[in-house]
Amino acid sequence: MSPARLFLLQRASAAVLAVAVLVHLATILLAVRGGLTAGEILGRTAGNPAWLAFYVLFVVAASIHAPIGLRAILREWARWRGRSCDVAMALFAALLLLLGLRAAWAVYAA
Repeated sequence: MSPARLFLLQRASAAVLAVAVLVHLATILLAVRGGLTAGEILGRTAGNPAWLAFYVLFVVAASIHAPIGLRAILREWARWRGRSCDVAMALFAALLLLLGLRAAWAVYAA
């Protein structure tokens, strides 16, 4: 993938993550201040397709954003370049996506 496309993907995913992190933290803070426990919060999010869609979007953005940033760090600090680095980051992205989607589904199906 071209450096320009990676740049755009990372910036776009950062924009999504900025909003998602704010919503996630605000929701947790408001719920905890309202006296809800973790179990009660999960009880309210379970089966809610809107929360599932939100967390799926959150996971997709994170699984795009993190490997691109880590790739840049590895290229600069470790001088790891070439196809092996790109493949490793693609596998890392797939792992993040798989684990994140599994967690989002667990919250939905709780």
